[in-house]
Amino acid sequence: MDKQSLTEHISHRPSSERFSIAGRVKSFRYAIQGIILMVKSQHNAWLHATASFLVLVVAAFFRLSHGEWCWMVIAIMAVWTAEAMNTALEFLADVASPEFHPLVEKAKDVAAGAVLISASGSVVIALLILGPYILRFLSLTG
Repeated sequence: MDKQSLTEHISHRPSSERFSIAGRVKSFRYAIQGIILMVKSQHNAWLHATASFLVLVVAAFFRLSHGEWCWMVIAIMAVWTAEAMNTALEFLADVASPEFHPLVEKAKDVAAGAVLISASGSVVIALLILGPYILRFLSLTG
């Protein structure tokens, strides 16, 4: 689409589709509601929340470098993103096929597998970063 066509397309959009601060605030509220729904409805989200909290406490205790914090944040974010996508897929699958369907079951299994992959990778990152700190701490106290 060229620049003129894009400008015409945007100018003909209904006012409800145009950019507004109020619209962005509303979108932000919907996103927060989605996160709350995920945490309330998914047992694994409680496990992720507990693990995230514990890892952040340990990371703060050891005063990680900025680079190490970046890796920890990315790891935590990856797990939460995978869990959110898994939750969204489960909700959509349940609406699309309220009765059991083997392909829906497979889709849910694959989405759950994505969470497992993400969580496993995050554990590896946490061990690589926190492991040396924990070993050093244990050797000083032991």
